[in-house]
Amino acid sequence: MSNGDVQRWWAENPMTYGATHGETRFEDGSYELGTREFFERLDRKFYGWNSPLHGERPFDRLFPYNRYGAGSQVLEIGCGLGTMAMNWARNGAAVTAVDLNPTSVGQTRQRFDLFGLKGDVRLMDGNRLEFPDDSFDYAYSWGVLHHSPNLQQSLTEMMRVLKPGGEFGLMLYSRRSILYGYLIKYLEGFLHYENRFLGPLALASRYSDGDREEGNPHTWPVTKDEVRSMLAPYCCNVDVRVLGTDLDSSLTMLLPGLGLVLPGWAKKPWARRFGWSLWFSGRKS
Repeated sequence: MSNGDVQRWWAENPMTYGATHGETRFEDGSYELGTREFFERLDRKFYGWNSPLHGERPFDRLFPYNRYGAGSQVLEIGCGLGTMAMNWARNGAAVTAVDLNPTSVGQTRQRFDLFGLKGDVRLMDGNRLEFPDDSFDYAYSWGVLHHSPNLQQSLTEMMRVLKPGGEFGLMLYSRRSILYGYLIKYLEGFLHYENRFLGPLALASRYSDGDREEGNPHTWPVTKDEVRSMLAPYCCNVDVRVLGTDLDSSLTMLLPGLGLVLPGWAKKPWARRFGWSLWFSGRKS
């Protein structure tokens, strides 16, 4: 498995958050890729999925916007179609956004032009960042690096370009989640006999992002301890939060009928323990 395989698949199947992975059709109709209307529709869908993470601004319950405002050098590794980078640019940061695939880079540049934002958006491999050591005040990656065939190298590069004392944020899929343990490993792997033909990595790749598409080359969820170990040479304390924003859809399948009517207070303990996303944050020593 190479980064070239990952690059090609995601260039052909960008994360549009449409009704079908990689397409620009949503529940209310189709949108033209690269238009302002498309980006606004994509953002509404994405924000809606993650509504518990928003306060006055999108994702401000995770991102330290107040500490890294005007003039701060902020790096995003894996910018997708630019939603996160846009929010940091609106916060006044000097944003640099990189991605492995040209579709993401082109669309993020288009978004910044349409919305009148400043940012440096580059085609770049997260395993070989083309920046000097200690370049950025804050670095983050959202839902991207579990697609890297060499996660350790990706994290090493992120920490290399982060300044001493700078902070980082990192969202990766969790192998201790309901989505992985039940929907992928048990339902697809065991009940549907897919584990007779697919190994753990191939199974996770096939039934995670783009599960109605063919060919996702690499998606491998992590555990807290694995990532803590990878980050240990660079920081003393890593905070980990489990983000259970996927629980509504997961519980609907796990508990048919009951999953639709469970009140929020009953879902929270599940979300805090078995959510699909892990948020790692800390400060470089």
